[in-house]
Amino acid sequence: MRIAVTGGSGRLGVSVVNHLASRGHEVHSLDRAASGLISSADDAVHQHTLDLADSAAAKDALGAIQPEGVVHLAAIAVPFSAPEDVILRTNVQLCFSVLSAAVDAGASRVLVASSPTVLGYGTPQGWSPQYLPIDEEHPIAPWNAYALSKATLEATVRMFVAQLGDSARFGAFRPCFVISPEEWRGAPTQQGHTVAERLARPELASVSLFNYVDARDAAGFVERWLEAAEQIPNGEVFFVGADDAMARGPLSELVPQYFPGTEGISAHLTGTQAAFTSAKALRLLGWRPQRSWRTELEGEPLAATSVHLS
Repeated sequence: MRIAVTGGSGRLGVSVVNHLASRGHEVHSLDRAASGLISSADDAVHQHTLDLADSAAAKDALGAIQPEGVVHLAAIAVPFSAPEDVILRTNVQLCFSVLSAAVDAGASRVLVASSPTVLGYGTPQGWSPQYLPIDEEHPIAPWNAYALSKATLEATVRMFVAQLGDSARFGAFRPCFVISPEEWRGAPTQQGHTVAERLARPELASVSLFNYVDARDAAGFVERWLEAAEQIPNGEVFFVGADDAMARGPLSELVPQYFPGTEGISAHLTGTQAAFTSAKALRLLGWRPQRSWRTELEGEPLAATSVHLS
């Protein structure tokens, strides 16, 4: 398949591009700058440098590539890393421009990266999950521009489905806190601290209920969605996360410490079970994560207990 990946030089994008190329797809990475982490073996990957905020440039690039599939990852990726109005305007405009250009270019499959932040965790007013583990039916309540932009991206997907029906397939996925391969080896995560620090200081991961996903596992989800898009309902949203929590202790004990009043719903989380479930991706796509911090973190001895499988 010929696939265009926007934001291909990013934390998740590099793994998506490399994975798709390794699986025999012709991959076109579109980003403001090329990445030296992207493999160029056998000319399977083509890196295009452009500003996707320029809708005409995005239209021209995708029109020239004529992709069968488009994976839209490009965005201001960290909350509060730019003024709120800039984050909202940029992320929403990027999505609409890319999806419009993808449709004009004849793409039959378009997948958009959303975020678990649409749930509303971290709000200064206080937030607690309504039930655990969290699935795609949990209510959303975005409280900042980044989360609102991601909720709007999901609404944009629904708009294109309503507009075009099944002439093209659309989907959205909410990757949990993405850990790239180099971050297992000690490179800083998107929050500036290391994975080891995130484990040693539970408060760092508590706000997002200790969620995470290996970037390569998320890339595997992307491939599986592209393969199966025509066999599943159009416009579906998926959580994509590890089967275990980014925590050394059980969430049945940790979650109530940071979200008072959740003792009852947290008791359902047994062993290493995560607070988010990717069961929908398993049910509809046959995808499940393959990696855990217990096996990937450099210097971490293998845990004696097995990872919970959702």
